[in-house]
Amino acid sequence: MNATRSIKPLNRPPLLHVTVQESLRDYIESNGLKAGDPLPPETFLAQQLGVGRNSVREAIKALESLGILETRRGVGVFVKEFSFQPLLDNLAYGLGDSLRDIEELREIRRVLETGLIGKTIAQISEADIAELRAVTERMRRRAERNESFVEEDQQFHELLFRCQNNRMLNGLIEVFWRAFYKASDFANLTNADPLSTWRDHHEIVEAIVARDVEKARTRLDEHYEGIKQVIDRNKQTFTT
Repeated sequence: MNATRSIKPLNRPPLLHVTVQESLRDYIESNGLKAGDPLPPETFLAQQLGVGRNSVREAIKALESLGILETRRGVGVFVKEFSFQPLLDNLAYGLGDSLRDIEELREIRRVLETGLIGKTIAQISEADIAELRAVTERMRRRAERNESFVEEDQQFHELLFRCQNNRMLNGLIEVFWRAFYKASDFANLTNADPLSTWRDHHEIVEAIVARDVEKARTRLDEHYEGIKQVIDRNKQTFTT
């Protein structure tokens, strides 16, 4: 007697509201809808799709959570301007506390910034340089008191590339900065030499002032190597 073969499980069809989501995405794309453009009323969409209003409502809520749609109470549903916010809200929590993820995030930040610092040097204004110096001065004062300067650190890296007026770049820098700090809990790691971290930022600014692209890249590289050393020292402390 031949051995009985197992029955292959059926492929489950996607949930109805997921299918409705895909249909709404297709509608937005095929009609060339832009941020601020309205969608038809829920009743019309339900009739066109041949589904109940609840399925349409669930699909709209899901697309709202992804930052694709927004509901204006008493007005209707509209295409939302693109934003990294949903990614910012979820990425760091998804990473957890994986040391590998932290190192990958650090490396992405390093490559992004060293690769684009030359364009900053070509475009940065005296006003932005003055702001960078003001931020690094606040860092110095906090470092002398052995205080964390996370907010100033974020401001510094945002200011480095603000002059490029690249919204996508600014969003990516914020994504990777916030995800890195959340995943690593970097603000609470022990930094044995906060003045050295301040000095990294100070030297980056001075290289920018001198319009020295190679020196700025080198200083950024050294800064990110310093971050790696802080993480490694804390990792050894936690494991011993």
